[in-house]
Amino acid sequence: TRGDPRRREAVTVPPPSRTLTPVPGGGRRMRPVALKKEIGLVSACAIIIGNIIGSGIFISPKGVLEHAGSVGLALIIWVLGGGVAALGSLCYAELGVTIPKSGGDYSYVTEIFGGLAGFLLLWSAVLIMYPTSLAVIALTFSNYVLQPVFPNCIPPYNASRILSMVCLLLLTWVNSSSVRWATRIQDIFTAGKLLALALIIIVGFIQIFKGNYKELTPSNAFNFWMTPSVGHLALAFLQGSFAFSGWNFLNYVTEELVDPRRNLPRAIFISIPLVTFVYTFTNIAYFTAMSPQELLSSNAVAVTFGEKLLGYFSWVMPVSVALSTFGGINGYLFTSSRLCFSGAREGHLPSLLAMIHVKHCTPIPALLVCCTATLVIMLVGDTYTLINYVSFINYLCYGVTIIGLIVLRCKKPKIFRPIKVNLLIPITYLAFWAFLLIFSLYSEPIVCGVGLIIILTGVPVFFLGVYWRNKPKSVNRLIESMTCWGQKLCFVVYPQGAVAAEEEAPSAPLAQKKPEK
Repeated sequence: TRGDPRRREAVTVPPPSRTLTPVPGGGRRMRPVALKKEIGLVSACAIIIGNIIGSGIFISPKGVLEHAGSVGLALIIWVLGGGVAALGSLCYAELGVTIPKSGGDYSYVTEIFGGLAGFLLLWSAVLIMYPTSLAVIALTFSNYVLQPVFPNCIPPYNASRILSMVCLLLLTWVNSSSVRWATRIQDIFTAGKLLALALIIIVGFIQIFKGNYKELTPSNAFNFWMTPSVGHLALAFLQGSFAFSGWNFLNYVTEELVDPRRNLPRAIFISIPLVTFVYTFTNIAYFTAMSPQELLSSNAVAVTFGEKLLGYFSWVMPVSVALSTFGGINGYLFTSSRLCFSGAREGHLPSLLAMIHVKHCTPIPALLVCCTATLVIMLVGDTYTLINYVSFINYLCYGVTIIGLIVLRCKKPKIFRPIKVNLLIPITYLAFWAFLLIFSLYSEPIVCGVGLIIILTGVPVFFLGVYWRNKPKSVNRLIESMTCWGQKLCFVVYPQGAVAAEEEAPSAPLAQKKPEK
C-alpha cells in the first residue's frame, strides 16, 4: 500500500529488484539490482562535512554578528549553533538506525505520521527547497570562478548562468555514472574545504601570537554597539543554525552506507564537533584581521581576510570558495536525488523516479529530475529571494521530524533501537526550535507565510495524485507508457518487486540452465 496514508505497521526496507541477464543457452535469469553499499566511514564524514560547509562560512558570517551586537556574543552563538546541530544529529542517529531507509526526514515522517505529512515534506523539498539551494550554490561557484576574469565588476548574468549550468550538468553525469566517483569527489573537495579553513585558522593563530587580538579581549568582545532584543537573538541563532544545515544529509543515503548501524552514528559524532570547532575558530581568525565594522561591510569575508593578510596569495580564498561550492553541489545532488528515489518508492512520485541503472546502480531518473528542477529555478528568477522561504521550510522540517521521534517512542515502545537517546535531547532541541520558529514568525511573517503556503499547495496534489487510486484507464495508460519510455531511455529497472520473467527460448533445454545463487 505504497502512498496510502494508512501505513503498514512494520518498519521495513524494500527488497532489491531483479532484472534479467543472459545465461548460457539463450535463456534469461533474474539477478538482484539494488543501490550499492559503497559509502564507508570516511565518505560518510565527507558527506556531512561537505554539505554543512558550503559558501556561507567563507562569504557571510556577518549575519550572526549583525544581530548579536557584539563579537563575544556572536562567537557564543556559533558554539551554541553547533550544539543545537549536535542535539538534532543525535536524534537523527536514533531514527536512522531504527528506520533504516534512505530518504532521511521524508522516510521518517512518512513512517510515523503517515502519507500526507510525508508527501508535504517531499513536495516542498522537491519543488523548491533543494533546487533553490542547488541553484544558489552553483551561482556562487560561477561568480567566484569568473571573479579573476572580471576583477572590477560583477560577472555578466549570462556568463554566470551558463557556467553554473555546465557545472551542474557535469556533476549530474558523474553521479549518474558511478556512486564511487561521486563519493571520491566529495572526499577530495571536502578535504580542500578543510585545508582552506585550516589556513585561515593558522593565520589567525599567528595573528594572536603577534598580539593582534584587540577585538577578542573581554572588554572589547562584549562591548555592545546595540542592545540585542529577544527577536535579534532569535535571528542570530537562526543565521547560525542555517550555517550548520546539512548535518542530516547522511540519513538520505542510509541504504548505501556500509554497516549503517555503526557508521551512521560514528560519522555524526566525528563530523559535527569538527565543524563546530572549525566554524568557531574561523570566526576568531576573522576578528584578528578585521574590526566588527569591517566585517559587517564586507560581502565576502574570507576574500577580505585574504586581501589583508595573505598578500600575493590572496587568490587562495576565491579559489577555496569555488572548490567548496563545487563539492557542495555534488553533495546536494547526491543526497537530494535519493530523496526523489525514496518518494517514488513509497508511491508519492512517479515510479520511474524509483528506478536505478542496471549496470551502475544509480538513480538516474531521480538525478535528472533534480538537475532539471535546478536549471528551471536558475532561469526563472531571483533565487536569492527564494532561499529565504527555503530556510524557513527547512527548519520547520527538522522540528517535525524530531517530534516524530517522541511520537514513535509512544507508538512503538518495544521496537528495536540500536541507539536510544535520552528524551531530554529531543526535548531540548525542540525548545530551541520552538523559540526560533515563534520569533521567526513574529519577525518575518510574510516570508514564513509564503513558506507555509508552498507546503500546503501539496495537499490537493496528494489527494489527486496519490490518495485517488481509481483513476481513469486513459490516465493509467499514459503514465505506464511514459514510464516504459523513460525506462528504455535510461536503461533502468524498478528496485521494488520483481520484473516479470521473459519467456525462456525454446532452444534452451532445462538441463543447460545454471542454478541461481
